[in-house]
Amino acid sequence: EDDFQFLLCEGCRQESPNLKLLTCLHTLCLGCLTENRPVGQCPVCCMAIPQASGIPDMDNLLFTNLQARLKVYKQIVDRVDLCCDNCRQSGQFWCFECFEFLCTKCFESHQRYLRWESHRAKRVVDIRAGSAKDFLEGVRRAGGLSCSKPAHKSQPGSIYCERCEKALCCSCALLDNQHAPFRDIRSETQRRQEELSSMDRELRRRRGGFEATYASLQGEAARLEEAQREMRELIRQRVEQLVRLVRREEEELVGLVEAQQERGRRELARELRHVEGVLRRMEAGERLVEKMGLYATEQEVMDMQPFIKGSLQELQRLPLPMGMDQVEPFAECRARLQAL
Repeated sequence: EDDFQFLLCEGCRQESPNLKLLTCLHTLCLGCLTENRPVGQCPVCCMAIPQASGIPDMDNLLFTNLQARLKVYKQIVDRVDLCCDNCRQSGQFWCFECFEFLCTKCFESHQRYLRWESHRAKRVVDIRAGSAKDFLEGVRRAGGLSCSKPAHKSQPGSIYCERCEKALCCSCALLDNQHAPFRDIRSETQRRQEELSSMDRELRRRRGGFEATYASLQGEAARLEEAQREMRELIRQRVEQLVRLVRREEEELVGLVEAQQERGRRELARELRHVEGVLRRMEAGERLVEKMGLYATEQEVMDMQPFIKGSLQELQRLPLPMGMDQVEPFAECRARLQAL
């Protein structure tokens, strides 16, 4: 199973009989392509799908045929429905050319009538003892080309026409004068395989440059992430530092406000005591003058008047209190707060 995971759809990773080969060389099933049709891109590499319908024209014949061959191999290994395709008896042989199971009797007839066709048949027990790769290799060696003309599909294609770039049978090559020049089909197949191998080597060479660029971009992305983390940490540290500075400034301003309030409170208390004393002296003077007018004898007036007069004159000379300075009580704090 692990060796043939590449046969699954690269989108849903499911086995499908309808695999399409995109121009980006990814293989997707019709279900994934239908779901992806509004996007118009390969869901694996995001390359645009040139077909307007979103469904490529090229079938991945290799993967589809491999799936069919592996199903036969699994059928052989699991001993399921191994019936002769001719007489429905127990299938004991498998023909790699006919792609059919044969019982012993049909196998003998098969070998007798097709001995000139070089059909390769193998015992089912021998196939079961081998691996899936051995089975596929046998199918690959037996698989030949057929004539590209629909009426001659049963004829083997052994000649390659360079003009139409197709495989032809001997009859088409001899009787149809439109085909020329010719080449051996095996040589053409080998040439095409070598051409693909050469292109693959060149792509592998160029891939190194893309991988280096990809690694560089990944490194740049990692550096960007690291720079972002460092900047976030720096911002956090700076904000914490600013918070500490603001808190310290808050403590200083609150202390300054409390100190100014305490100083102002003491000054106000002293001024209040002074004014309160003056008022009491005035009340005492008013009361004493009033009682002198009501109850004092002439002798008492003559004896006390000079003293009382001096005290009253002193009270009269006292300036009228102007109150505290009309200055903004916390101007310094407000200025520092505004600056902060």
